Amino acid sequence: MVSNRRVVVTGIGAVTPIGIGVDGLRAGLRAECSAVRRVTRFDTSPFVTHIAAEVRDFDASPYLDAKKLKRLDRYSQYAVSAAKMALADSGLDLGAVDRDRAGICLGTALGGVGFAEEQYHSFLENGTRGVDPMLALNVFNGSGSCNVAIELGITGPATANGDSCAASPIAISRAVDLIKDGTADIMFAGGSEAPLATLCFGAFALIRAMSRRNDDPATASRPFDKDRDGFVMAEGSAILLLETYDHAAARGARIYGEILSHACTNDAHHMTQPRPDGLQASRCMSECLRKGGVAPGQVGYVNAHGSSTPLNDGTETLAIKQSFSDAAYHVPISGTKGYHGHALGATGAWEAAITLLAIYDQWMPTTVNLTHPDPACDLDYIREPGGRDGRINYALSNSFGFGGINASLLFGRV
Repeated sequence: MVSNRRVVVTGIGAVTPIGIGVDGLRAGLRAECSAVRRVTRFDTSPFVTHIAAEVRDFDASPYLDAKKLKRLDRYSQYAVSAAKMALADSGLDLGAVDRDRAGICLGTALGGVGFAEEQYHSFLENGTRGVDPMLALNVFNGSGSCNVAIELGITGPATANGDSCAASPIAISRAVDLIKDGTADIMFAGGSEAPLATLCFGAFALIRAMSRRNDDPATASRPFDKDRDGFVMAEGSAILLLETYDHAAARGARIYGEILSHACTNDAHHMTQPRPDGLQASRCMSECLRKGGVAPGQVGYVNAHGSSTPLNDGTETLAIKQSFSDAAYHVPISGTKGYHGHALGATGAWEAAITLLAIYDQWMPTTVNLTHPDPACDLDYIREPGGRDGRINYALSNSFGFGGINASLLFGRV
């Protein structure tokens, strides 16, 4: 392994309910307004939940020609669009790099399953003639990463994982390792998700994992609030452009931050409930800090998973206390799902991008809808309007997924 290769982020592409592109994401955070509304894409009447954070009025035509728009489903459209945004944001000339040493790692929970569900309805109504012939090429998780590779002409590693809500940080971690071990010099990494289809949505409603605050959608996602009652589903994508520090510095690139380390553990406890003692989530954070050579007291910001579910938020608070010890009470923390909802496997990439912007802008977003803090969530969760300015040299981003998968990323200021 070429362990002395430093990995930095020079480009951010984002398709989110609160804004498109890095500037749209920034503006959405500053606006402090939730994107959660009543679902418009399908009939939610069979379920107890009727709200979600949709990406409204997104136009993928600047990133895909008309032919590709017809061939790619929403999941892949989001991925390709975010990747091209990240490339443009980075200022990198792909023509000047070895395409064999550039790749893509993508995370997703459901991939193209939402599109497959729509096609099944067409099949029932119209038989095989009603099925899109591109179904087989869009339904698998790797369709997103492969379409990014095809569109950008990058011939290095192109992988996708399905590690639930921890999928994006695990994809970013894989991309970091590929650069560090000398396999690649340039990597696109992040996540994409398009789960807003009847059965995909309904599956989570049936297990009562989602908020039922249908009468007031904008306040439904409320991380660490005592009145939280479940997460709010969302859709979208975020892709980061990663490269070696030496390459970025040589071309005079703007650097959002450095990815110092990553870690992943499993609760080995339950498919939907976090381990009550928070032990493995805590170990994940501690291992990430240890590998990055950063003490808990040096961390200037934590972007929490903060899913707004009754069990997760208290358990994450406990895990932070265990990992950070006394420093837990002094580190600013925010959960941003109150803005943009929870796009399953893509959310960790949004939150990685938000953490990088916090480091680069030296500003931390507030936790939207945290009006009555849960007594069990008694750390310094940012809740004041306008967020908080502050010098951040190191920041941690957490993602915890179904199956007990825990993932953390540690970022540093360059």
